[in-house]
Amino acid sequence: MRILLLNPNTTEAITQRLLAAAEAVAALGTEIVPVTAPRGVPYISGRAEAQIGGAIALEMLAEHHDKVDAAVIAAFGDPGLMAARELFDIPVVGMAEAAMLTACMLGRRFAIVTFARALGPWYQECVEMHGLTGRCAGIRMLDEGFSDIAEVQEEKEAVIVQLAQRAVVEDEADVVILAGAPLAGLAAKVAQRIPVPVVDQMGAALKQAEALVSLKPRKASAGTFRRPAPKGTLGLASALAARIEHR
Repeated sequence: MRILLLNPNTTEAITQRLLAAAEAVAALGTEIVPVTAPRGVPYISGRAEAQIGGAIALEMLAEHHDKVDAAVIAAFGDPGLMAARELFDIPVVGMAEAAMLTACMLGRRFAIVTFARALGPWYQECVEMHGLTGRCAGIRMLDEGFSDIAEVQEEKEAVIVQLAQRAVVEDEADVVILAGAPLAGLAAKVAQRIPVPVVDQMGAALKQAEALVSLKPRKASAGTFRRPAPKGTLGLASALAARIEHR
């Protein structure tokens, strides 16, 4: 099977981190197709940037959906996820939803630990969007700057581990999710220093994408995720316009 790994930010080094984390758990025969946003922001850290990233994710999916079996939107916060599920026929997995649902199978409540305070409100709204507020013990965020988004997990590893440990003790989290695409792969490195299961967001998303391909779900023709009726467009990227117009 072929899985599209769609990074809706513009930092190629983050795409490579995501790819390495996905390849570490991929089943034999799974081909991962990494794609980095051609424009946008270096990393998504708020609502406005998420809206931009979501629109770009739809453009990227429109270009690649007919060449893959499933796709992962590899940004914690899941920009464009619901729109993608509505518009395209293949399974589309959100990295945040996959990580949280995986965490729910490992414990009663999970904590989200991330690298920037600006991410907190957006991540909280993502938890609410997926109906998991009651399962979330809290969101812990670094309250300090970093020098390079591509190297933030090495630069801030010790502080991130401390935040995770505090989430276990103070928030009574049963599971920890290390959240944000730049932290992909970090869970495996620090798992033995945190006394509860630690979910790797990219690994969880890749395995759930593989599972959905194997289950062969049909595309909805009724309900709220059926494909919308054709509509004329103006000025959109050609592949996305063709998808919306049913061409």
